Amino acid sequence: MLESPFATDQDGVEWHHSAGLTPWPEAVAAMEARVARIAAGQAAEAIWLLEHPPLYTAGTSADPADLLDPDRFEVHEARRGGQYTYHGPGQRVVYVMLDVGRRGRDVRLFVRRLETWVIATLAEFNLRGEVRPGRVGVWIARDDRALAADGTPQEDKIAAIGIRLRKWISFHGLSINVEPDLEHFSGIVPCGLAGHGVTSLVDLGLPVTMQDLDAALQRTFSAAFHDTVAPPS
Repeated sequence: MLESPFATDQDGVEWHHSAGLTPWPEAVAAMEARVARIAAGQAAEAIWLLEHPPLYTAGTSADPADLLDPDRFEVHEARRGGQYTYHGPGQRVVYVMLDVGRRGRDVRLFVRRLETWVIATLAEFNLRGEVRPGRVGVWIARDDRALAADGTPQEDKIAAIGIRLRKWISFHGLSINVEPDLEHFSGIVPCGLAGHGVTSLVDLGLPVTMQDLDAALQRTFSAAFHDTVAPPS
């Protein structure tokens, strides 16, 4: 079960936070229970902020060849969109349980809203996050490094996105790297995208805490999602 909300926004979305490291099976069970209650009209939409112990998750498009070190950490079938992703301490996981039916029933638009939310959150720290065609998630152009062989700037991923829908209610969501052990990503090809690196806020020289990021996520959420909500029927 999710803890009591610590905040509720103007659209009635509850914000929840779990301290410590939440085991993956426990998180999935809590999400599924909440999604069922939202779909039945028995609970409000929710955003859940947490951290996991080190683990890898496989999305519905995961290629087994991208799991480079299968014995390193627990590996879980996520049944969300996307490929392999790492979760662990120092990474803010944001589980997003929202009614996409009330938000236009447009999954691609919903994912773009998630990307917009992440980009606006990073901008709170004067960091420019960007999206790339064919690559879900948010990227940082590494202008501090030499150009790639093709003459383009090198890029590192800072945020991953992968959702699942049940009765038009979303779950799973996104993760933003604050200060995880970046070497832990070496056990997979993150999101199936070889040739790209992974970064974090602290790796980029920004002394951002998890609390700082949580506050920025709250400040920027409504601008990304408020105008997509239709009144209940």
